[in-house]
Amino acid sequence: MLATMNEHTQTLTDPKIEVIRSMYEAFGRGDMDAVLVDVADEVEWISVTETPNPTVPWYGSYRGKGDVPRFFKEIGSNVEVTEFAPLSFTSNETDVMVALRWAITVRATGKSASLHMLHWWRFAEGKVVFVRTAEDTEQTAAAFS
Repeated sequence: MLATMNEHTQTLTDPKIEVIRSMYEAFGRGDMDAVLVDVADEVEWISVTETPNPTVPWYGSYRGKGDVPRFFKEIGSNVEVTEFAPLSFTSNETDVMVALRWAITVRATGKSASLHMLHWWRFAEGKVVFVRTAEDTEQTAAAFS
């Protein structure tokens, strides 16, 4: 079911979308324990590329629920997130796709980046089992140089 709304109807939403909204709200509060509640033990979480990137510390592959906090630690240690705004959600039986806008300031350089991102979330048995993120990698890397 896709989320829909007009002035005469209320929002219809998929429970998976509500899980992702809750995770984003927890991220905004810095509550990593709440982010991980709906993540499967064997999650496959890949940020932009499977290969670690020396320029952007959180780019790479995180395997298993125990490894995912490292992804958030790299973000928190290296940048100040100045904007994190989900723009749209869509879903099907297993997946949620989110278009969002985010902005960061890199602590080491003082440079900023503001860009659109895509997050692809896959669920199995009520838990997130697969995450892929995509963004303008050149713009992010430029803020680190």
